[in-house]
Amino acid sequence: MSPRTQFVYYVLWFAHPLLQTGVAGVMVWRKLHRKFPVFFAYIVSQILAFSVLFPIYYYSSNFVHYFYAYWASAAISVVLGFKVIHEIFVDVFRPYHALKDLGSVLFKWAGLVMLLVAGVVAASSTAASDGPIVQAILTMQTSVRLIQCGLVLFLLVFSKYLGVSWRQHSFGIALGFGTFASIELLLVALGASSLGVGTMSRSIINMSAYNCAIVVWLVYALAKSPVRDSSANMLRTQRWEQSLHEIQHPATSDSLIPMFEGMVDRALSRTRGNALVAQTEMPLPLASANAISPPDLNYSPLSPHGIISKT
Repeated sequence: MSPRTQFVYYVLWFAHPLLQTGVAGVMVWRKLHRKFPVFFAYIVSQILAFSVLFPIYYYSSNFVHYFYAYWASAAISVVLGFKVIHEIFVDVFRPYHALKDLGSVLFKWAGLVMLLVAGVVAASSTAASDGPIVQAILTMQTSVRLIQCGLVLFLLVFSKYLGVSWRQHSFGIALGFGTFASIELLLVALGASSLGVGTMSRSIINMSAYNCAIVVWLVYALAKSPVRDSSANMLRTQRWEQSLHEIQHPATSDSLIPMFEGMVDRALSRTRGNALVAQTEMPLPLASANAISPPDLNYSPLSPHGIISKT
């Protein structure tokens, strides 16, 4: 590493805790650490990780110490990064309880699947690789980066249906993570290809992208978040909310009985009404002169004074 490259590397690395300290201070000042506690914990953990990693990297002659400290901090960063995604999702769907509950269940299953995939990758890693633990952390990190990119795309597409403005804090946090995640995934793909991009060049680009993400968080923390729009394009989202609520809380079987009884009563009344109309509108047949009149079946009632005799 040349002295100029090393100087740029150190400057970009030192910029991380400085910018993150600014973000943490602004969040405490604006009381955003109460609204986004997991994101605040992520920022603080990154500052603490730098305070541990840089002295080990600069002063320790044994690279093994830095190796284990780095991957331990990376594992903590992956877990908190995944929790930040869930926190943003909960904030976006805060007015919709059914959608928020569904998202929480999906995130739990996604976390379980990530752990299973990481375990399978760790168990199937070869001896020539960096080790099963490192492979598991890299797999989880790649999965979290993909979810972060998907979260940004989700907010860009469905923000108008959810009443979320691009100036809100949750959108800014997702934008910073998504921008950094997309660049890091691109660098990982370039490193696996045969384009000849060096490790140091990829590290500098990755650190620059992360500094840009911290700047985005700092700008959004300083800006005032507008009031959430609760009237624009909300009918479709309310229908989703109502449908999920009906699935979670279906009607009991007893409540269906009055509905079926009403349907049967209406059907019977309509049938009787049609029969009466047909009977009144049917024309009587005309009797001919030679036709034999039918016997009179309408007998007169008995007189209250007895039977009237014939004369």
